[in-house]
Amino acid sequence: MHIDIITVLPELLDSPLNHSILKRAKEKGLVEINVHDLRDYSLDQRHRRVDDYPYGGGAGMVMMAQPVSDAIKAVD
Repeated sequence: MHIDIITVLPELLDSPLNHSILKRAKEKGLVEINVHDLRDYSLDQRHRRVDDYPYGGGAGMVMMAQPVSDAIKAVD
């Protein structure tokens, strides 16, 4: 089984993916898990921004479509 995970915080997945049942499955070759940093696909290489403000203002943040789209294309 092959699993690709796209995230803005890949370092948070190191521990859960390298211990317990998942660790044993990886060692036996039953699963391959690749973690991709969404910020690597940002066009803003200085700040590596992947979030944008909601249309019309207001509270909260939304993901930019460009980095998400590029990451999915690269993983595919």
